[in-house]
Parts: sequence; structure tokens; C-alpha cells
Amino acid sequence: MTTIAGCGFQLRGAPPVSAALQPLKVECARGVPELLCESVRDQLELGDVKLTEAGDAAYVMKLSDFQQDRRASAITVQAAAAEYTLRNSVSLELISTDQVPIIGDTRLTSSESYRYDETNVLAKQREEEELQTQLSSRLAQQIIFRLAPLTQARIDSIRDQHQSDSGDQPDNDAPAP
Repeated sequence: MTTIAGCGFQLRGAPPVSAALQPLKVECARGVPELLCESVRDQLELGDVKLTEAGDAAYVMKLSDFQQDRRASAITVQAAAAEYTLRNSVSLELISTDQVPIIGDTRLTSSESYRYDETNVLAKQREEEELQTQLSSRLAQQIIFRLAPLTQARIDSIRDQHQSDSGDQPDNDAPAP
């Protein structure tokens, strides 16, 4: 195992998330499916990110405004739906404890299409349920990939930019968060 870790090998689906984001609190607003929240938490824990529910978090990741859409994307000659497109989206925001927006309000979307067969409704309903699960998993991966480039240097740069934009001067005597 040491050899695998030393060569940079990483399991698929667990992109590196910087230790600079620890401890991290994940907040899921009302309406965000628990499946998505758990998938994000699971992927963060797979990446050895320390999660916390308490007030000692250095950063808070907020997931909100989940929207789910299902539209007919193709029709038959009888004007019945022949194909549907499923689309899930969620808003992501990452804020430090001193209220610096590390990732501003960002909308993430995943979509998938499937053929509909009105003679096989139950099978297509199961297919749609499976696709919804996959869409949640893809959204969770998008969230993790948004966190991946946030190294300590990048966070410091964002913090400096925020302070210069707001007109505040950095306090060099203040303890690091």
C-alpha cells in the first residue's frame, strides 16, 4: 500500500482535495436530496478530508437550490414522448469561517437522456430511477472537482484578492484560521 501511495496512484472517483480545506462542514439545504449529500460526504471521506458538523469548521460548503427537470426531447409520429432528458442542478458555495467566499455561488448541472417505450413502462421507470442515482453521483463528482484545485496557496490568493477588493488590509498579527 505504501508503494501505491508513494507513486501517486489514486482510486478512481476520489480526486485529491487539499488538506487546506479541513475541517470542512457540508451543509445541505432543505430540498437537496439526501442521496446527493451523502455521496458528497462519502467522496470527501474517501479523499481523507476531515468533515465536521460542529462549529469548529474552517470552511463551510453549502449545497442549495436543488432542481430536477424531466422533459420530452423527442416525440413519435403519434405525438407521444420517445425520449426524455433528465436534468439535475444544485448551487454550490464555499465560505471560510471569516466569511470570505472561496467559491462564489456556482450552479452545477448534470443531464442524461433515455429512450422511452410506452409498452414497457415499468422497465423505463426503473431506468429513470437508476439514471437519477447516476445524476446525483455525477453532481457529487463535479462538486469534488471544484474543490480539487483549492490548495493553501490558491486559498491565500483568493483571500488576498477579497481583502483588496473590499478595501481591508490584511492583519499580519491575526492568527491564521
